[in-house]
Amino acid sequence: MKMKETLNLGQTEFPMRGNLPVREEQWQKDWEAVDMYGQRQKLNANKPTFVLHDGPPFANGNIHMGHALNKISKDMIIRYKSMSGFRSPYVPGWDTHGLPIETVLTNKGIKRKDMPLAEYRKLCEKYALEQVDKQREDFKRLGVAGEWDNPYITLQPEYEAEQIRVFGKMAEKGYIYKGLKPVYWSPSSESSLAEAEIEYKDVKSASIYVAFNVVDGKGLLDTETAFVIWTTTPWTIPANLGISVNPSYDYAVVEADGRKFVVAKDMLTPVSEAIGWENVQILKELKGSELEYMTAQHPLYDRTSLLMLGDHVTLDAGTGLVHTAPGHGDDDYIVGKKYNLEILSPVDSRGVYTDEAPGFEGVFYDKANKMITEALAEKNALLKLDFFTHSYPHDWRTKKPVIFRATPQWFASIDAFREEILTAIEGVEWVQKWGMTRLYNMVRDRGDWVISRQRAWGVPLPIFYAENGDPILTTETTEHVAQLFAEFGSNVWFEREAKDLLPEGFTHEGSPNGSFTKETDIMDVWFDSGSSHQAVLAARDNLTYPADMYLEGSDQYRGWFNSSITTSVAINGIAPYKTVLSQGMVLDGEGRKMSKSIGNTILPEKVIKQMGADIIRLWVSSVDAQSDVRVSDEILKQVSEVYRKIRNTMRFLLANTSDYQPAKHEVRYDDLRSVDKYLLIRLNELVAKVEENYEKYDFSSNFQLINNFCTVDLSQFYLDFAKDVVYIEAEDAFPRRAMQTVFYEVLVKLSKLMTPILPHTTEEIWHFLSEDEAYVQLAEMPAVETYPNQAELVEMWQAFMEIRNDVQKALEEARNEKKIGKSFEAKLKLYPNEQTTALFNALDSDLAQLFIVSALEIAGTKEAAPAEALQFDSLAILVEQAAGETCERCRAVKEDVGSHADAPTLCDRCATIVEAHYPEALQGE
Repeated sequence: MKMKETLNLGQTEFPMRGNLPVREEQWQKDWEAVDMYGQRQKLNANKPTFVLHDGPPFANGNIHMGHALNKISKDMIIRYKSMSGFRSPYVPGWDTHGLPIETVLTNKGIKRKDMPLAEYRKLCEKYALEQVDKQREDFKRLGVAGEWDNPYITLQPEYEAEQIRVFGKMAEKGYIYKGLKPVYWSPSSESSLAEAEIEYKDVKSASIYVAFNVVDGKGLLDTETAFVIWTTTPWTIPANLGISVNPSYDYAVVEADGRKFVVAKDMLTPVSEAIGWENVQILKELKGSELEYMTAQHPLYDRTSLLMLGDHVTLDAGTGLVHTAPGHGDDDYIVGKKYNLEILSPVDSRGVYTDEAPGFEGVFYDKANKMITEALAEKNALLKLDFFTHSYPHDWRTKKPVIFRATPQWFASIDAFREEILTAIEGVEWVQKWGMTRLYNMVRDRGDWVISRQRAWGVPLPIFYAENGDPILTTETTEHVAQLFAEFGSNVWFEREAKDLLPEGFTHEGSPNGSFTKETDIMDVWFDSGSSHQAVLAARDNLTYPADMYLEGSDQYRGWFNSSITTSVAINGIAPYKTVLSQGMVLDGEGRKMSKSIGNTILPEKVIKQMGADIIRLWVSSVDAQSDVRVSDEILKQVSEVYRKIRNTMRFLLANTSDYQPAKHEVRYDDLRSVDKYLLIRLNELVAKVEENYEKYDFSSNFQLINNFCTVDLSQFYLDFAKDVVYIEAEDAFPRRAMQTVFYEVLVKLSKLMTPILPHTTEEIWHFLSEDEAYVQLAEMPAVETYPNQAELVEMWQAFMEIRNDVQKALEEARNEKKIGKSFEAKLKLYPNEQTTALFNALDSDLAQLFIVSALEIAGTKEAAPAEALQFDSLAILVEQAAGETCERCRAVKEDVGSHADAPTLCDRCATIVEAHYPEALQGE
């Protein structure tokens, strides 16, 4: 037997290299085979419920890192809750209707108008479900656990039926109405848009000052005078029906360059400078209220524009007289309705002028800007043309500009229950307090919700029309449609005639001949996902309504958070969520938005193939996702290095507990040395802090805590000096079994703590442990324990750790001065003060072993230390070369090497161990 064989050098089949891309898939197949998710649900069947409701990602394309951040965050919460006394089912969902899918089909050469609508919608459905399948596999590959075989999908018949019922209940309460009103309109997608579908980009626009000649000045102004307006949308001039002024402002009638004009007195100087007027003279002043009901000549057409009063008129810019086109602006619409103006919108769904704009028929609105300014110039009405750059609304999907356009639309009246929504918002727990303010202000300031869309792929509005044009929207009809959708899916709306969609024997006084038509618009897709609280939470027996939590990106304050609380309060008077947590966006390493055109995107699929899903999961745990987060190849490499350190720490622990059986070898806490107790207390502190952070959804702090515990408490301290025990002592020696007891406890508890973050890795570790649960995912989070004299032990060992830092500095200096090489070549002479002497006397451990040196001597008091000793606050330290020879077995430099005749190369300690337990090693090979 060789001397090396007398050492307990740990052995384990747990590999140093994770090979995660391969092993993770093996684990996932195993979990699926044993129905791991189902087993966890059965274990938790009678426990309190915690439901995190999944906001449905849009089913289009492979997942990106934003998806990964969101889904993994949810998975960490649910895994933690499932291991902490809660029944926490997870039902993933998908949003499957909307323009992006129509756009994909168009790009594939499919022409919507060349086939029956029902057939086209089936192609949309087929594509959407293909994307669901693709994304489902991507999410599962990330290790996200859930009801993947039974998700919710917004195109499912049962989902669509519940959505119709939500709409029906809102209609019953009188919240649904049809109106001709300016709405955000996207010519590029030929549909109305909700505020949530708008984003802003800088554009260059024309800025024009236009003169409207007075027709009827009510005896106060003559017809030689002109009202001056300013606008940045020349294309809306054909729709002008009035001019708005503020009743409380002073307006000046001025003479400039031989003409007379009216502008707000306080804007006279900037207007004069902008237009280039010289020799301006004020002729008279009028209150805005005196201008009411005057009329002006439209500069292009043979009609007049009415002077109206409106508080929306400000002096922030312009002339104090606001060009008013009721069909193209919200304020314009409001003041126009007040004065009974026509709601004129001479632009069609494609943004092209109709014959209501003579001279511009068939021209795209944006191209007409130049034509209109030229026409104004010809009429001597254009006072100034300039250009400027400003922020302008765009369609968030097509990325093209939108316009305000009055069209007949179906609305949900927010005004009718706005205060209820605001009250509900105040009753929600917002993890980020600013989230409440953000949503509150959005709801407080928003207009009525445009819920109709002029598209093909979506849930149809369940509205019928009588022969006389009356809309038919009753409890009976909507429930009947809901039942049809539940049985046949919403495509039945497009496959059957109106009369075949109504309840049997249905009559209406507006249709004496029994002739009906049906609405062709679909619902806003936010109404789809915003109905999930009824279609999923309330509909599924294993879920609860309201949900305990919604967790999505911060863009969902204008999206899902908003539409969900709106519909929930509308029909039930409560918020659909008890708690809301939002996350920031995923940016590249330089803080830029990820873009294919820049080439800075990182795909989870690629990272998984190269590094493994657990690296992405560890990255998610490392970032403060409540703000924008960064990811890059370099950042992922750094995360991978942290993973390597954690894995190697766990591997060392496994290797050195391979001969340890808890039932047989565990040492009672009371019998442990204080250093072992200290490590268990540190582990217990870790358990408490990590579980507290999970409760607060603070994953990044857990990343730091676990990393620091593995690096500082274990690798740099406990495991560092432990080698002199677990390697050197006899296999069954008490000090060795004591440390193995601590090792094993660390393995078990750390595996459980890390499972929400690294389920693949901890499952691999777990299979080397002797625990009752076959899988760590079926275990419970470790309990926070209380140890006797815990505070005193911590105080004592933290004081020691400060001294240890001083010793390491002294050893490093000696190493730099070439006095020693490895620390085992050193002898320490310590000169402690009185307090440190007391500490050393209280420690029940070998100080030389703790400091990893071969010899140690308490050589005197701090005051008696020689001049060459290094001075620290609590002691002085002198480092010398250890005397003696290097022991073949423990590698310490000892003066007693060879003291045993049969073991000439061993120190007394090693010789005693070998003689007692491995005598054959002394007989040579």
